[in-house]
Amino acid sequence: MQPFTKRVIDIIRSIPEGYVMTYGQIAEQAGSRRGARQVVRILHSMSEAHKLPWHRVVNAKGEIAIKDGEGRFMQTLYLNGEGVEVDRDGRVDLAAYRYGGG
Repeated sequence: MQPFTKRVIDIIRSIPEGYVMTYGQIAEQAGSRRGARQVVRILHSMSEAHKLPWHRVVNAKGEIAIKDGEGRFMQTLYLNGEGVEVDRDGRVDLAAYRYGGG
């Protein structure tokens, strides 16, 4: 496993219940300011194998990035279950729920 990938996985695992981080925020903390798309790929391909809390990751606008209905619904459901408010447009208030991390 590449060092960046390992750092991304560790950062995602560290997001506490009730908080979110953005793809870009995770990339920057993992050492690649411009690696947000790589974080997306890691999350997509490794969430199940590494039991990552994938639902705690949103885009830079605080939006749920998943477009398909079921995945979007599940992310909203999981976040709401942790006390994170998601508005009807699929947006989280980053000022209230963003985790600072590392």
